[in-house]
This record gives sequence, C-alpha cells and structure tokens, in this order.
Amino acid sequence: MTTVHYRYAAVGGQKLFYREAGPPDGPVVVLLHGFPSSSFMFRNLVPILAERYRVIAPDHLGFGCSDAPSVDEFEYTFDALAELTAGLLDVLGVSRFAMYVQDYGAPLGWRLALRDPAAVTAIISQNGNAYEVGFAEDFWRPVRAYWAEQNAETEAALRQALTLDVTRWQYLHGVPDETLVSPDTWLHDFALLSRPGNDLVQLRLFADYANNLPLYPKVHAYLRESRVPLLAVWGRNDEIFLPDGALAFADDAHDADICLLNGGHFLLESRPDIASSIILPFLGRALS
Repeated sequence: MTTVHYRYAAVGGQKLFYREAGPPDGPVVVLLHGFPSSSFMFRNLVPILAERYRVIAPDHLGFGCSDAPSVDEFEYTFDALAELTAGLLDVLGVSRFAMYVQDYGAPLGWRLALRDPAAVTAIISQNGNAYEVGFAEDFWRPVRAYWAEQNAETEAALRQALTLDVTRWQYLHGVPDETLVSPDTWLHDFALLSRPGNDLVQLRLFADYANNLPLYPKVHAYLRESRVPLLAVWGRNDEIFLPDGALAFADDAHDADICLLNGGHFLLESRPDIASSIILPFLGRALS
C-alpha cells in the first residue's frame, strides 16, 4: 500500500498544506486543484501515480488546509498564488516537474510554465482551460458581468457560486451515474467555502480571473515553441469549460493527446479508473 504524507511548508510567510507520496528520487508530478476544491480532489489519484512518481499536491492559499488570511492581510490574485506554488516547489527542491491542472489549477500552471518553460516536463489538463472557446457562456455570464462592474447586483449573482446547491451541481452536472460521486466532495468543499471571510477571498479571485485571459496567447506560443507533451483528458459534458477548450490544444501543442470522456467538470470523481488508465501511459511516454 502506498504511503501518503500530509505536510505543511512555510512559504512567503504563509503555511501551505500539501500531500506527498512516491519515491523521493522519482520524476515529479505536481497536481494543481481547481475551485472550489483542494488537494482532496486528488485523494484517489495520488496513490496510483505514486507507484512510479514523486507526487506533490498542494492546497492553494485560501483553500483546503492551507492558511486562509483575510483579504485585508493578503492580496489574492492568480499571480500571487502561482508565486506561492513556485516557492513551495523551491522549498521542496523541485526544479523539473510534470503538472496536472484542473480549473483554477490551469492559470496557476500556465504561470509556472511561462515563468520557467524548461521546468515543465509534461502537462495534463483535466478541464483546465487555455482558450476563449472553452468558456461555457451560461456559466461565465455572471462572472463576466462582475468583471465589467462590481456592484451589489453583480456580487449577489456571483455569490450563488458559493452556495451548497451550486457546489453540489459542480460535481454532479454531466455525470451519467450520479451515484458514483460521493456527497463527501461537495460537503467538504462547502464547509471550507463557508469559513468566515472566505467568501471575500473567492470574490477577489473571481474578479482577478479576468487577468488570465490575456495570458492565453502567451500560453499558446509556449506550447508551440516548447513542444511539451500534453494530454487533455476532459469531461465532455462539462458546463463550465466546454470540450472545445480541450480540442483547441491541438492548434498549438505538438501532437496533443486529447481524450473526451463521458463525465463532467470533476472527472476524477466519476471516472477515476478510465482517467488513470489514460494518464499513466501518457506519463510513461512523456517521462521515459
């Protein structure tokens, strides 16, 4: 049985939680979670990957078991979260790594890659967007309204994303068999979203998400120039990031491997067996 360690590291004056498993001298795979989750979303994948790889799965600041300073104490931006992630990898002595990005993990991963293109050995994007065509208009309409003007009306619309109903929906939409998804997932996330002051943290990140879109052309150029191996394994029924966002990687990534599976946004909850059966051979080829 694989041993998973649950650890903390001090980075930039903050305490970051991370899961770590696998051979210390093995190729490194970094797992970057999305909203509204944490490294908890990788709890089943970590032991599978750790049979061959050193796996590191951090909780972003404001999520999971990492520190969650108030918005008065920390300026929450995707730039800042990416810097903390880079700092954590420095503390852990990691200079080269493959990365698995999902949802919010994608803009953090893109920043890491642009910061040091030679550091990234392979990319797995699981419903982690990098293209305008990937945005599902109905889901992103209230977010775009909040980008345009932050007022009581646009904030109220966006706060719906912090409710139990919408948290549950994120896990269940597009899933053919909802009984495969444990209620622990959305109850766990909602409990953390409900911590005092965390609503303001999430609103800051919703607002800052607008700054991810101007990075996309740089990401596309990076994919073309680096020729980094890329796998897009995607829940094709996702109503947040559409499968067109996965297919678009073929325009820029060299020989992109694109797999659309019958699932939703949190594919690992309903199809972990199929997802891992695709991920492991890809990593084997990319990191051989």
